[in-house]
Amino acid sequence: MSAPDTGRAMARADALLSDFGLAGDPLGLGGNPADHRVVVAMSGGVDSSVTAAVLHRAGYDVVGVTLQLYDHGAAIQKKGACCAGQDIYDAKRVAEECGFPHYVLDYESRFREAVIEEFADTYLAGFTPIPCVRCNQTVKFADLLTTARELGAVCMATGHYIQRVAGPNGAQLRRAADAGKDQSYFLFATTPEQLDFLRFPLGHLDKDQTRRLAEAFGLIVADKPDSQDICFVPQGRYVDIVEKVRPGVSRPGVIVHVDGTVLGTHEGVINYTVGQRRGLKIAIGDPLYVVKLDAATAQVVVGPREALAVDRITLKDINWLGDDALADGVPVRVKVRSTRPPVDAAFSVDGDEIGVVLPGGEEGVAPGQACVFYSAEDDGRVLGGGWIAKTSASAERSGGYRLIG
Repeated sequence: MSAPDTGRAMARADALLSDFGLAGDPLGLGGNPADHRVVVAMSGGVDSSVTAAVLHRAGYDVVGVTLQLYDHGAAIQKKGACCAGQDIYDAKRVAEECGFPHYVLDYESRFREAVIEEFADTYLAGFTPIPCVRCNQTVKFADLLTTARELGAVCMATGHYIQRVAGPNGAQLRRAADAGKDQSYFLFATTPEQLDFLRFPLGHLDKDQTRRLAEAFGLIVADKPDSQDICFVPQGRYVDIVEKVRPGVSRPGVIVHVDGTVLGTHEGVINYTVGQRRGLKIAIGDPLYVVKLDAATAQVVVGPREALAVDRITLKDINWLGDDALADGVPVRVKVRSTRPPVDAAFSVDGDEIGVVLPGGEEGVAPGQACVFYSAEDDGRVLGGGWIAKTSASAERSGGYRLIG
């Protein structure tokens, strides 16, 4: 690109930065941006690349960091997943073209232990894991934050669609302005200490605005599609990963109706998830859904749709971001799946057991997934969340089926 063309492109980028509220000191650090080192976690996708380009243009001392999380040779052959071989190359190219340093850190062993093996063990136990949350919780927002501090950074920025705002009692986490891209469900485990150090410059934008910035900056990833798969799961086949990590552990069992009738056999509970309807390979006329997985007895329990309903969830490993203490009976809104909107609930606290009660009920709530809390008064604010340990339902809610999952 010639000098005049470069000048016009940067003028267009600067105009967009101003329009999108990203001009000047977008991180709000104060003083001269050049005096602040900022580590940007770069996955090789458009969001993190734009984040790095925006902050570099603002004058911060940007250092890009990309994590190599799994086998590099296999990664090169897998498209559409973060932290794969092509993505590492793309992140490096963006840094080179923008003119800031970039490092690739080998986190394979840590990632395998904290994410992949935990993913396999969770499936084998009859639960439904969310590895992206575990990755954020144990690798990206733990180990990588430590590395960022060691590099002398005053904060770490990511391309996540979520907002961090200053509150009277410290930083608050809020849902993204673009509800369709909001990633708060996957970031509920962010601790107050981590939130103090993190920044999310794109949280108030929508995806179209991000891509317009990528085009204006001339980034090679401007038209790159979003990743869809879990990064280490080829073609979305979870079973292949579980069998590779824990060979021979899965065992066959029976498929049982909630009324006790044995309907067939299966090759392992890892092939099923709560709420699943397709692929059961059994038919009794009416639609059947997986309502419970019992790894101890190798049973897959199925039933009609009403048997999926639950109105009480017991949680474990809770992360709390609220100003006041979590207390029994306090109203809250919760999401029990990433694709569902928040619904009304109330906290249930009985000694050390903490959960939520859902007056309206919810279907297909799977142990192993997350229950994310939002303020009842302002459900844009994220109050944390916990992991779903078990579920239950009243007889009225479940049509007479008293399952505990």
